[in-house]
Amino acid sequence: MRKQPCADAPSDAAPLAGPLAMPDVQASSDARRIAIDKVGVKEVTYPVTLHTPDGGHQSTVASIDMYVSLPHHQKGTHMSRFLEVLNEHAECVTPERIPHITREIRRRLEAENAHLRLDFTYFIRKLAPVTKMPGLMDYRVTFECDSNSHEDFVMTVAAPATSLCPCSKEISRFGAHNQRCLISASVRFKGTLWIEDVVRLLEGAASAEVYAVLKRPDEKFVTEVAFENPKFVEDIVRDLAGALDNDDRITWYSINSENFESIHNHNAYAEITRDKRESGA
Repeated sequence: MRKQPCADAPSDAAPLAGPLAMPDVQASSDARRIAIDKVGVKEVTYPVTLHTPDGGHQSTVASIDMYVSLPHHQKGTHMSRFLEVLNEHAECVTPERIPHITREIRRRLEAENAHLRLDFTYFIRKLAPVTKMPGLMDYRVTFECDSNSHEDFVMTVAAPATSLCPCSKEISRFGAHNQRCLISASVRFKGTLWIEDVVRLLEGAASAEVYAVLKRPDEKFVTEVAFENPKFVEDIVRDLAGALDNDDRITWYSINSENFESIHNHNAYAEITRDKRESGA
């Protein structure tokens, strides 16, 4: 993903003095001497700008969580500083800047560890397979970053798709039961990895893709593609794992598929987690 040029964050404002000076209660000592793993602000609604592969950008709205660790001797954290850091990067909340923002949160709050999470909807224009009618597909995306001695960034993308049961197809005289599924991948990666790249991998592991707009020729096409490509939930995650193993950009992944069964009163689920760095892949 391309980097958007951004100015460095401004330095901390000078402390209040004279008649405006107030006691810093949060910085006072705490006699209980119990450290806190995460403390901060949760579900901050905020605009986010993302670069797109065609050189443009997409604006969306994210729900943002920001936390730091708190040492045992400090009474509280300074909640307003989280929003100060976020506001200073209002034009720069992009994937490339997230490690920098997380590091700045840790620095500004003088913490050993900081955590930043953004959850948002991302839209991709998608053409129907036969008529090429355009439509917008929405995908759930999460960016998470931890900052301590280094920054650790994980991107999660979830895509809806179609699964058709191989067993039902084999044993039935007419048709086979099929349903929507939700396929998700959390990945660590090196270099450039677009959300669109992950979506293609997710949808390619299913029996068939789903679309925002389908005319009758498209519906016929999708139905027949799924029928010719039956997959258990196990098949979906195995095929997705194989595709991720073959992508040299991806160094670690945790994937799953949940099939919303159409003839059972339960869902089917499968999950795989693999660190390619440990396996030497």
